Amino acid sequence: MAGLEELKKKLVPLFDAEKGFSPASTSDPFDSYSLSDGGTVNLLSQSYGVYNINELGLQKCTSWPVDDADHGEKTYKCASHEMRVFGAIGSGASSVVQRAIHIPTHRIIALKKINIFEKEKRQQLLTEIRTLCEAPCCQGLVEFYGAFYTPDSGQISIALEYMDGGSLADIIKVRKSIPEAILSPMVQKLLNGLSYLHGVRHLVHRDIKPANLLVNLKGEPKITDFGISAGLESSIAMCATFVGTVTYMSPERIRNENYSYPADIWSLGLALFECGTGEFPYTANEGPVNLMLQLLSHPFITKYTDSAVDLGAFVRSIFDPTQRMKDLADMLTIHYYLLFDGSDEFWQHTKTLYNECSTFSFGGKESIGPSNIFSTMSNIRKTLAGEWPPEKLVHVVEKVQCRTHGQDGVAIRVSGSFIVGNQFLICGDGMQVEGLPNLKDLSIDIPSKRMGTFHEQFIVEQANIIGRYFITKQELFITQ
Repeated sequence: MAGLEELKKKLVPLFDAEKGFSPASTSDPFDSYSLSDGGTVNLLSQSYGVYNINELGLQKCTSWPVDDADHGEKTYKCASHEMRVFGAIGSGASSVVQRAIHIPTHRIIALKKINIFEKEKRQQLLTEIRTLCEAPCCQGLVEFYGAFYTPDSGQISIALEYMDGGSLADIIKVRKSIPEAILSPMVQKLLNGLSYLHGVRHLVHRDIKPANLLVNLKGEPKITDFGISAGLESSIAMCATFVGTVTYMSPERIRNENYSYPADIWSLGLALFECGTGEFPYTANEGPVNLMLQLLSHPFITKYTDSAVDLGAFVRSIFDPTQRMKDLADMLTIHYYLLFDGSDEFWQHTKTLYNECSTFSFGGKESIGPSNIFSTMSNIRKTLAGEWPPEKLVHVVEKVQCRTHGQDGVAIRVSGSFIVGNQFLICGDGMQVEGLPNLKDLSIDIPSKRMGTFHEQFIVEQANIIGRYFITKQELFITQ
């Protein structure tokens, strides 16, 4: 009977988002996707339903009754045209991660791009989306904002929380080790994330290591990269595949034996030992067999209970927040002018750049709050549009200067020219956005086309939400 039941599982028909159940069958739950004529990717998961992803976002739905509310329908509006991409953060074997701004929310995010046409990468994509989609705002796990599909590239982009402090691997490269009093509160929060993965989602991460343990400038540690995690049906189930980073694998994994949730705890222990002592406890360059034969020579991290430790101050002492904010200031400056010179649809999102206490000064008058500032700036925008469509006076950013302001803010000074055209341009070194030409590439003679100049000063401060920034004070000067 057991063999018959196993055969039935293999013959379960796969769900097609447009046609319902199909007579086609496969024993690989990940080897199923379809592309519609309308540019929608349907990722099919027998246990979790179907994920429909197009240029406007992601929708998860099911075609069968479910008891768990978390397995029901979910929609994430995260459109490709609402993104401004500002270069790569890093890349791995299966993906490229880029830094971007989501225009409607004015939020800096990380975009993880994966090609759907390669089977192995598609497996990791589905696993990652499934894990993150079912774990919204879980402490200890990076936050998931949605996903979208770009037909021209064949890539699905996953929008994730931008962790501006880097990884624990980055920290130990700079500091060599992390004090135990600092590391202990981090351990507690990371264990909360693993507890959710193991106890609620029944997932084994399988690649816990310092590079996959991220922190933000507030000192919050979070787990990322769920592409090779594996689901277990119960607490006594076991995995039997050999994937992940060998140096952080548990003994049973290195022996290629069955393993379960404790394998993640072992990996976390090794990662934390390395972070706390500044050295990896094994000789890892002589192969997995030699790795297995070695013993720990030091005790693991001692549990500290001091809750008054300022993790944010520790992280900021390593990653100079001035330099981090300067990098973001370039992005925010370009983002602002792209809105100003962009479409009417995007212009409406300018209000999200300000809060109720924000001030804007122009021509000797001061506007306060998002609505008043937006009204004043809309009048300026209308004047710059002139009477010669489709061209208008557009910004050419020629110089950007940044300095710190207070503890978490940055002051930005921008200067440039107005020229008649229809494309915002950038002269400044190191400031480039995907799909936008640099002035150096176009060989435009600015003095001969200059219709006026502008000088602008901003004070930008962080919001309570990670990745959000507001302009709290702004002054604009325009000369002919």
